[in-house]
Amino acid sequence: MTDMIRDAGVKQPLPTRGVGEKPAADFGYVGIDAILEQMRKKAMKQGFELNIMVVGQSGLGKSTLINTLFKSKVSRKSVQPTAEERIPKTIEIKSITHDVEEKGVRMKLTVIDTPGFGDHINNENCWLPIMKFINDQYEKYLQEELNINRKKRIPDSRVHCCIYFIPATGHS
Repeated sequence: MTDMIRDAGVKQPLPTRGVGEKPAADFGYVGIDAILEQMRKKAMKQGFELNIMVVGQSGLGKSTLINTLFKSKVSRKSVQPTAEERIPKTIEIKSITHDVEEKGVRMKLTVIDTPGFGDHINNENCWLPIMKFINDQYEKYLQEELNINRKKRIPDSRVHCCIYFIPATGHS
């Protein structure tokens, strides 16, 4: 009896393609390869978001590295601080956002800079504001996801990559 029920279903042949042939652009059928192509086109159309945090003491080349990676001036321009700015009381986290496009691929690039990190004599708890910032961004994104009436596209301010610069001491 179970064999009859199993064999009673109508079987339709799967769509076939020739070797090296690309899937149809109109996606007339539903299949795994059509879904992957639709997802790729949607991602290329919407673009990507990348949030990079650079952490380290002043003068280690954070801005230079980011500008070199993206072949443009995307990081803040370094200027000589005044006497009051040389000794910051706390770490002020600054974000700079740019829209970068190359070969038809759009990317919203956010560089998160942490001036003043590690510039003090006592750097015992200097990492606390950075950890608080990262955790706050993840919490903010989670709360947005948990909303009943959430947005179609949630703005992503989470830190995707954190580059930590270690100063060369000259000692081996």
